Amino acid sequence: MKLPLSWLHDYTTPDVDVRELATRLAMTGTEVDRVHVHGPAGGVEHFVVGRVLSAEQHPDADRLRVCMVDVGAGEPSQIVCGAPNVAAGQTVAVARPGSVMPDGTTLKAAKLRGVVSDGMICAEDELGIGSEHAGIMVLADGPAPGTPLTDVLDLATDVLELEITPNRPDCLGVYGVAREVHAALGSPLAPPPWTQDPGAGDLGSAPAGIDVSVEDHALCPRFTARLFEDVTIGPSPAWLKARLAAAGQRPISNVVDITNYVMLLTGHPLHAFDLDRIAGGRLTVRAARDGERLTTLDGQDRPLDPDMTVIYDADGPTSLAGVMGGMRSEVQDDTTRVLLEVATWDGPQINRTSSRLDLRSEASSRFEKGLPPEGCMEAQAVATTLMLELTGARLVPGTLDAGEPLGWTAFPAIALRDARIAGLLGAPVARERSAEILTALGFSVAEADDGLSVGVPHWRRADVTREADLIEEVARIDGLEKLPATIQRNRTGLPGRLTDAQRLRRRAEDVLVGRGLHEVVGWSFTDPGLPDRLLAGPGDRFRDVLVLENPMSAEQAVLRPTIFGSLLDIAAYNRSRGHQDIAIFESGAVYLRHPDPENPLADEHHALGALLTGPVRPATWGDGEPGGAGVFSAKALVGAVLGALGVAWHAEPTDRPYLHPGKAAAIRSGEALLGVFGEVHPAVAATWDFDEPVAVLAINLGEAIPRAAGVAHYADMTTFPELRQDLAVIVADDVPAQRVLDVARGAGGNLLSAARVFDVYRGDQVGEGRVSLALHFEFRAFDRTLTDDDVAPVRERIVAALRDALGGELRG
Repeated sequence: MKLPLSWLHDYTTPDVDVRELATRLAMTGTEVDRVHVHGPAGGVEHFVVGRVLSAEQHPDADRLRVCMVDVGAGEPSQIVCGAPNVAAGQTVAVARPGSVMPDGTTLKAAKLRGVVSDGMICAEDELGIGSEHAGIMVLADGPAPGTPLTDVLDLATDVLELEITPNRPDCLGVYGVAREVHAALGSPLAPPPWTQDPGAGDLGSAPAGIDVSVEDHALCPRFTARLFEDVTIGPSPAWLKARLAAAGQRPISNVVDITNYVMLLTGHPLHAFDLDRIAGGRLTVRAARDGERLTTLDGQDRPLDPDMTVIYDADGPTSLAGVMGGMRSEVQDDTTRVLLEVATWDGPQINRTSSRLDLRSEASSRFEKGLPPEGCMEAQAVATTLMLELTGARLVPGTLDAGEPLGWTAFPAIALRDARIAGLLGAPVARERSAEILTALGFSVAEADDGLSVGVPHWRRADVTREADLIEEVARIDGLEKLPATIQRNRTGLPGRLTDAQRLRRRAEDVLVGRGLHEVVGWSFTDPGLPDRLLAGPGDRFRDVLVLENPMSAEQAVLRPTIFGSLLDIAAYNRSRGHQDIAIFESGAVYLRHPDPENPLADEHHALGALLTGPVRPATWGDGEPGGAGVFSAKALVGAVLGALGVAWHAEPTDRPYLHPGKAAAIRSGEALLGVFGEVHPAVAATWDFDEPVAVLAINLGEAIPRAAGVAHYADMTTFPELRQDLAVIVADDVPAQRVLDVARGAGGNLLSAARVFDVYRGDQVGEGRVSLALHFEFRAFDRTLTDDDVAPVRERIVAALRDALGGELRG
């Protein structure tokens, strides 16, 4: 929201400069994105009001006139002007030499076709207050020549660009921000602009000629309308154009400009209908029907559906409620009867409509946040005053007011206890100070035994519902920076700490950090096409995605079913920016539809995923090319993570469409599946523009952590050293090395403390289809030093088990 400081000063004028004002607003919760100046870029003292004394034809140019202009500085100034509408007697805006125009040009005296021009009579666009350039801007009579133009127009005014949070739609109006400034800085606050209502005497009945029905008050809690006749459509006065332009709005015509001005001032949108273009003279508010269409004011033909609220006349939809009006009933140059509608709509439904049609407007951005029905008559009061003043209209007696007041009555008062303030904030706030703050914000305050009894104003009803909300109001205005640093006392009296699951999760993450991986954070939302990119077939669990009802974009329309997608996205993003060697991990939730179709909850678990590509370590002078990441790199990380958690696990071959056949394994603990690891299938890697091996792993921490060893067990490893022996066994090439180790460990019994593969050989010496695995064994007893005689029977059992179970034979 753009807020011209001059407009704010109509209601409150804090005794601080604009930078300090921006800082104070930010500290109280109204974020100021930036401050800039609207209009001329400098030399504003040279912009003055002038009066054209004469306008004579230029002697050497048919389209130029030589004007004598009184600028309040002694002798009149001679100014050459090319506008066709310049005439004697006009009050105009003059830029004298030294003025800096909005485009940065510094104006100087100059000769035009041989005639000296001491300045310029300005058009709207030359002052930055409109788009009109065909003629000069004519001001209303009143200001004396020489009056600074800044006294007449919002010219060269500071503009605050505010970031308003969704819970504060009241601050989407100038007066709402003025109320905040009044509370934060103590500057006097003028009465609300809706205090005087020219139509207040005729609120009991609808004006003649208006017939409006609301079919569902859940969609439209309140619909108000006033009728104006004898309306003259024309340009708005210069002050209104300047104010709208400074606030980021394009001036159009007096009626349209009034609706925009009132919306910016009160925070409540309005819509003007040409009553003579409403078919049948009757409006109905109801849900749209399938197949209906509406051409909105932006010229787009839009399809409607039953989730949208529409205003109808006898010929069909005429306005998209809360979002944008329709072209068929818009105010035009020949309009003489205006129906001014101010309503409130169901916020979530307006948000859905706006998102579905990809149609954002100033109105929808306000209605979707939830506006109070009481604001309708506030906006009507201000708009009525301006309609009578600026359009020459006549107000038809009566105000149509269709609403269900039971749905928006005031809440009961909320108790605000002194002790509760001190308990939540860690410091007391004087009761008088709390009352002062809340009163300044528009709350009603009464004394109570242990504190205050506070009534919530209608513009904060959706935001302030409990005592803690009132305490937040007191704290932010009194100054959060004043609060002491204290440790909040919890209910148990014990200090806060991580749960066992959180502690183990961090331990797993720390293992990957310690091995040189960088943590990344990906989106929980992903592309619906992710299962296709991962080659997931029919019935694959990756296809059981959860579809978002209101996605941020089509590319983020589902919750991610696997952590691999975000890891590949982030890796590809970094590769495209020159980072070739990537080692990353992510710890986060993944989501699938629940296996039970009757269960509406997601099947959600916390996954730990990692991705490696490129060399697993830097090259040294003694290396050739260091080996790249592969399936064993991923397996090593799995072993490190689960080893740190104390989870017993083993790998077994698996066939996943997104992993390389023969270079992928499932991670199991007993019969439980903990995850997978391996190399990404080349076809999948290619869709992310990888042309080299990419190693990945994913561990379901929800399954792994319950199997973690709760207590660490320590053993004496030095008193009785281990006995080490190696052997080589030849097995079929399709026997996994893990299977060989499992058989060996099973036969080795308690004396075999460790077994691993340290070399692999394929060649003529072992025969085609065979492979030789060199195995390293460590034997240990904790009560004695083992000898070769102790180990020999164990070694024989291992050899026999390998022969019987796998067809293995010792290699000589």
